[in-house]
Amino acid sequence: MDHEAQPSQTRAPAKPASALEQLEALGVSGILRQLAGDGQIVEVRCEMPQCYCFRGRRYFDPAPLCSDWSPTADHYPRLKMHGGHLTPDNVRLGHKFCNNHDFIWRQKINAMLAKRMSLDEIAARLNEENVPTIHGTNRWTPAAVRKAFVS
Repeated sequence: MDHEAQPSQTRAPAKPASALEQLEALGVSGILRQLAGDGQIVEVRCEMPQCYCFRGRRYFDPAPLCSDWSPTADHYPRLKMHGGHLTPDNVRLGHKFCNNHDFIWRQKINAMLAKRMSLDEIAARLNEENVPTIHGTNRWTPAAVRKAFVS
């Protein structure tokens, strides 16, 4: 029997897809695709302070599905309602669901802060109105209100 050495069939590990390739595969266009193309998004993950996706921060449904877990561009740090625009210095990537929940908190908290309510008063009001809390808590507290507002 001839036992000639066979050349090894080793392959280099597959290079992970770039952020741009991942977003393109999800059907994302606009500012998020532009940022990834410019190297300003290096990891495709939900950047919202509170991510609710049961599959994790790195999971996204394709954009055309427009599901709760589709990628969206969040106006951050300056909200759209405060004159913010989707520009490279004012965008973060998030799930649609996480982005919407964050917006609900900010809108309610902003309105109460404008009325010069204390964080204690705001927390009490949010609890009275059964506004969904920050992930991992069961009640609004002054610290949770501050965290939701500044994050």
